[in-house]
This record gives sequence, structure tokens and C-alpha cells, in this order.
Amino acid sequence: QVQLVESGGGLVQAGGSLRLSCAASGRTFSRYFMGWFRQAPGKEREFVARITWSHSDTYYADSVKGRFTISRDNTNNMAYLQMNRLKPEDTAVYYCAATQKTSSWRSSGTYDYWGQGTQVTVSS
Repeated sequence: QVQLVESGGGLVQAGGSLRLSCAASGRTFSRYFMGWFRQAPGKEREFVARITWSHSDTYYADSVKGRFTISRDNTNNMAYLQMNRLKPEDTAVYYCAATQKTSSWRSSGTYDYWGQGTQVTVSS
């Protein structure tokens, strides 16, 4: 079992930065792939980024590649999403998620555990 709690969201101007954090409970955190998803009003939840157990392999949605960086700290059971050069279209509720599955990691259905979400609003 893994419980996830996100923090770090807020209101920022376009071009600014935010760092989202995801605190995980459970002794087996290091065995899970971690992902970040986001959901804007009226839209489906979409994949943003994911990182493997050893944080040696990361993958990003095209819309955030080069601007966002996913990372993790297995010692402290934390995952992060550093978001730079934010755009108004990045406005959404951001969720962290965990899975032990190693395929289909861009699909929200692959993830077994979810946080409650944190709101990110980017003003133009």
C-alpha cells in the first residue's frame, strides 16, 4: 500500500516556475514507478511524466518536454515535478500516482495509487 500527498501548487504568472512535491508513505516506495498526471476543467486526465524505480529513466509528454523535470528521492519517499517556463495551458489539477506495472505507463488506468491533487494556475 502506498499513500500519496501532493503539495506545491499555486498561482504563478506565465514564464514562472513551480515545484510540486509528492510525499509517499509505505516502505516499498522504491519499488514503484512514479507518474505525474494533470486534469484541466472539462478535459480528461492526461499523462505528464514518469520515472522508474531507480530514477535513471524518465519520460515526458511532448507538451512539457524541455520545461518539466521529474525526480525522486527514495530515501525520503518523495517525488517531485519541477515546472519551468509555465504556460496558461499548463493550468490544471496535478496528481502524482504510483504503479508497479512496467508497461502502459502513460495510461492513468495503469496506476494503482493516487494523491488528492494540487491546483496549478498559470496566469497570462
